Amino acid sequence: MFRVSVGNAALVPIAEVLAKVLVQVARTAVAAKDVLIERESFSELSNYLERLRPILGELSERNVNDTPTMRTALEAIDQQLKVAKDLMNKCKQKSRFYLLMQCRSIVKQIEVVTHELGRCISLLPMATLDISPVTRQEAEELIKAMEEAQFHAAVAEEEIIEKIESGIRERQTDSEFANDLLLQIAKAVGMSVDPRALKQELNEIRKEKEEAVLRKSQAEAVQLEQIIALLSRADAATTASEKDEMYLKKRGFGGGGMLPPLQSFYCPITRDVMDEPVEIASGQTFEKSAILTWFKAGNRTCPITKLELENLDVKPNQALRQSIEEWRERNTIISIAGVRPRLICGAEEVVSIALQELHQLSEEKLQHRHWIASEGLIPVLVDLLNTSSRKIRSNTLATLRSICVHNDVNKETVARAGAITKVVRSLARDVGEGRQAVALLLELSRNLKICEEIGKAQGCILLLVTMLNSENPHAVEDAKELLKNLSFNDQNVVQMAEANHFRPLVLRLAEGTDMTKILMASALSRMGLTDQGRATVAKEGAVAPLVKMISTGKLEARAAALGALQNLSTLADNREYLIDAGVVPPLLQLLFSVTSAAMTLKETAAAILANIAKASRTTETKIDTSGNILESDETIYQLLSLLNLAGPIIQRHLLTALLGMSTLPSAISVRNKLRTGGAIQLLLPFCEAADAEVRVHAVCLLNCISGDGYGREISEHLGPPYLQALVRLLNVSNRDDERAAAMGIIASLPPADSQLTQILLEVEALPAVCNLLTLKNTNTSTRLVRNQLLENAVGALLRFTGAHDKHLLRMVAELDVISKLVQLLVTGTPLAKQRAAKALSQFSEYSKRLSTPIARENGWIWFIWCSTTPEKGCTVHGGRCSVKGSFCLVEAEAVSPLVQTLDEKEDGAAEAALEALMTLLNSERWEKGAHVIAESQGINPIIRLLTTGTPGAKEKAVWILERLFRIEKYRMAFGAAAQMPLIDLTQKGSIQTKPLAAMILAHLNVLHTQSSYF
Repeated sequence: MFRVSVGNAALVPIAEVLAKVLVQVARTAVAAKDVLIERESFSELSNYLERLRPILGELSERNVNDTPTMRTALEAIDQQLKVAKDLMNKCKQKSRFYLLMQCRSIVKQIEVVTHELGRCISLLPMATLDISPVTRQEAEELIKAMEEAQFHAAVAEEEIIEKIESGIRERQTDSEFANDLLLQIAKAVGMSVDPRALKQELNEIRKEKEEAVLRKSQAEAVQLEQIIALLSRADAATTASEKDEMYLKKRGFGGGGMLPPLQSFYCPITRDVMDEPVEIASGQTFEKSAILTWFKAGNRTCPITKLELENLDVKPNQALRQSIEEWRERNTIISIAGVRPRLICGAEEVVSIALQELHQLSEEKLQHRHWIASEGLIPVLVDLLNTSSRKIRSNTLATLRSICVHNDVNKETVARAGAITKVVRSLARDVGEGRQAVALLLELSRNLKICEEIGKAQGCILLLVTMLNSENPHAVEDAKELLKNLSFNDQNVVQMAEANHFRPLVLRLAEGTDMTKILMASALSRMGLTDQGRATVAKEGAVAPLVKMISTGKLEARAAALGALQNLSTLADNREYLIDAGVVPPLLQLLFSVTSAAMTLKETAAAILANIAKASRTTETKIDTSGNILESDETIYQLLSLLNLAGPIIQRHLLTALLGMSTLPSAISVRNKLRTGGAIQLLLPFCEAADAEVRVHAVCLLNCISGDGYGREISEHLGPPYLQALVRLLNVSNRDDERAAAMGIIASLPPADSQLTQILLEVEALPAVCNLLTLKNTNTSTRLVRNQLLENAVGALLRFTGAHDKHLLRMVAELDVISKLVQLLVTGTPLAKQRAAKALSQFSEYSKRLSTPIARENGWIWFIWCSTTPEKGCTVHGGRCSVKGSFCLVEAEAVSPLVQTLDEKEDGAAEAALEALMTLLNSERWEKGAHVIAESQGINPIIRLLTTGTPGAKEKAVWILERLFRIEKYRMAFGAAAQMPLIDLTQKGSIQTKPLAAMILAHLNVLHTQSSYF
């Protein structure tokens, strides 16, 4: 570049020299990365040059002094850069096969130029230059690294060179060896194994040899000649037509029958035809392995002549080996030519033996596979797949697979013969045949064009996915690899997912192009996944990339990802995957966005949010792990504000989300925020919404936030119109969940508000409540919802029965409520039983007053009518009682159900039943009530409650027993059973129960009446 001497007056300015060298360094670094051979070594050189650039760049900026040392160093660097560029140009111009043969030399040249560049850089006068300490240190480290750098050829390249040297040294003539070597070279240099491409590369090596001869490079020319001779024996570089031509030519020379081996073909030691004949010092020929074993045993004589040998060397007998190979080839061709009649004869045993012979020949040599194809046997084999014999089909599949290994031409011939559809059918047959079928398809799939055809075969992908659960481990592995090969096609991936094999789709979502991700997400959004499928997709890792798409993707990507997430979010178990992936913030951002985002996106986002919130009903964990975003005041208020601005679809999903967030008992903070955020006023108008789903969710949410003792707050906003709307829902709604929620709101209203009770009567709430005390099982709701409706109905009824108004009680009783309450004691939930017992207790308190006395007639009248039985009064109340007139528990046959309720352990049902039974003992005729309780088998359950009941239940049980045990026969029958629980209560009971328990023990003569307990 600059051949100038230091003393030359017309020197180029040092700054310009430095700039030109800097440009050369940059260009050489880039060029080094573009070399296809020895990439690692050239890439390392490029990295060194990249490290040199900033050092020279700082020198250029510092305006360094023009000194002879500086010029010499720069000129040396430039010279070595030229050497490197020449090497790179050579590597780009020469054939890849040739460069591989020269890999050791190329690597050595890279190492030398790197060392020289390091030495040249060290010539720069760093110590006298005005550069930063960091740059000076970097220069020192770079010089050291380059001068000590060592480069090596790749392991695969070294193996190939050693194999070539071994083949030349052993004078290999085997075509199989040459084929393997040629294919190995093609793979190492990254080129096609198409015969035409391989032939072109061999021709290029021949040209290189001719050029070496012209350059008088004798050693290189000889080496290349030997390599050419070795590789020319490979038929991998021969086209199909050339192979056919060569086969037919050999077949024509074969004659008719099989030829026996010549005597010279036999090894004198093994008595078998030799594979690798070698000659020893006596001139005799043996099988190599046999004679080496002879020598290893300590023998130094010839096995034939018995004379001692001058040496134990062995050398290949190439002429004999070639003769043996030709004899074998001739007989193999004759054998292949004679197979066709046996294949088509129809006799199962004959066909099976012929198939076994073909399979064995195919396994022996690659060349035999070409000959089988040249004989036209592939279509014949494909036709055998139609046979009814399972054995023949399995053997045919195995033979076809062997014929196709490392042979693209045969693969294409098999496919053209219509094998794909037939092989796919075999996948569905027995395990053994399916194993052979998947192995053949796997081999065929290594050809990209055929792989596409396999993916299009009807039912193929579904059968392969099913085979993943096969009992044959080899079939499972082949099916996995085949599905992996088929997954190059996006449509195949979608089919796999539809067959519940989701891994390829998930990988596409994570690593595919933008369009591929959209395609996968769109497919996922449309799939009719089972719950197990949804769980698998989430577990495989699909959620995180989908969340990323809705966070950063364009409109189309966001729409597809949202659809997929909506599908996955319908499974409650996927809730944690969604939350952990951070789906909530982007969903909220989309919902609250004021930009012109498509309305459908917001609808889908709201649906996902609703699904996540719904799932939280089954778990006590927080709705969102990312700072509890959903529970923040701002988010809740924004969601509420959206209700008035959004359309029915979004309203429905938002209400579902808010309901899911507030339903859990532990979510009281959310309910409080909803109440303070004005949710009650906002939701009440929705009770009359035209959209049924919106109305149902609004009423359910209103019911949710009316709990926690906040009935007073909701009553302040409930005027007659809204109460009328709620009652209308009780009467006309066909959804039990809506009626249960409306009933829950009414039940939560403060019972002491007489004005509210009057309004409810005016809007005819009472008949609506009473009508719902009995429900028939339907398919429109779950048992849980029906139970909630019944519980809430009895709860709403209590405001009427507990109003201490006998006229109101009569009104209630006229609606046949008491019999319905008694029925609930038998069939209801514990809470329904508790409320029913409480209502019956409130009714029964009035029974004594409402019981009509029976008038006693004069004696003479009695005499006249002596034949008439006198009217008996109520057992407990003594007068004339009825269910609707005096609300009598005895007449209502409620005593036995109340006694049965004493065994309930939940929701205070037992205590409420005791309270109802106490009303039978609250008059001067208490003994009659005691007898009724005893006759209903109630004493033992009451005694059990002394131990198992709540404090309130124990107190009531003691009160009842104190009266019962005033009667001697009950003391005698049950006193012993009650004694220990009563003693325990005198020690551990409440202030109210201790004296009562002591009093009973006094009745039982366990305590003296003067005891301190009194």
